[in-house]
Amino acid sequence: MTDYNPTFLKFNGPETLIAAYEYWSVLVRPKQCTMGALVLVANGPETEYSKLPMQAFTEQAHVIKDIEQVLSSMFGYDKINYLMLMMVDPNVHYHVIPRYAAPTEYLSWTLEDGGWPGQPDLSGGSADGDLVSSLVGALKDAWPAASRAR
Repeated sequence: MTDYNPTFLKFNGPETLIAAYEYWSVLVRPKQCTMGALVLVANGPETEYSKLPMQAFTEQAHVIKDIEQVLSSMFGYDKINYLMLMMVDPNVHYHVIPRYAAPTEYLSWTLEDGGWPGQPDLSGGSADGDLVSSLVGALKDAWPAASRAR
């Protein structure tokens, strides 16, 4: 993929890209509201979910399985939320928010799920660039090889 839509770029792609599929890209969310928060961005220019090609919906099921398998094995989340907000960033995308009943540790970082057990607090968490870079590398390594970003 060489033509990136504005939403992909807003979430610091390609630097945060961990997996690239034909219709979707998985990025580490630059602000980690909970540990392992991601953004699932449609690769095309669409700004309406219903305008995605039919093949994107089939592929999305595969992408979701990869997301849940990797995040579960790395962080053992308690629940996972997929939020399609698209109010500020126009292209089709989801915020993928793993949810935790207790603070979650990764290397030297600890994050608390400030909204648990209610709605996620997207304003909380950490925008630490070292944490994001570390997560990008670790998630790429853990991702199924066929979809791993190069």
